[in-house]
Amino acid sequence: MTTAPESGNAVPESRRTALTVFAWLWVGVPLAYGLYELVRKATQLFTG
Repeated sequence: MTTAPESGNAVPESRRTALTVFAWLWVGVPLAYGLYELVRKATQLFTG
């Protein structure tokens, strides 16, 4: 089995990891806040 040669625009592993973490936070934080608000408002709706 042969390995493919590295391209000239390869992103270093540490930078890729940081970018992945940032992307997950960019999506995850608003999603978590939205779910929190949903549960809070649904609780108010059904408990009066």
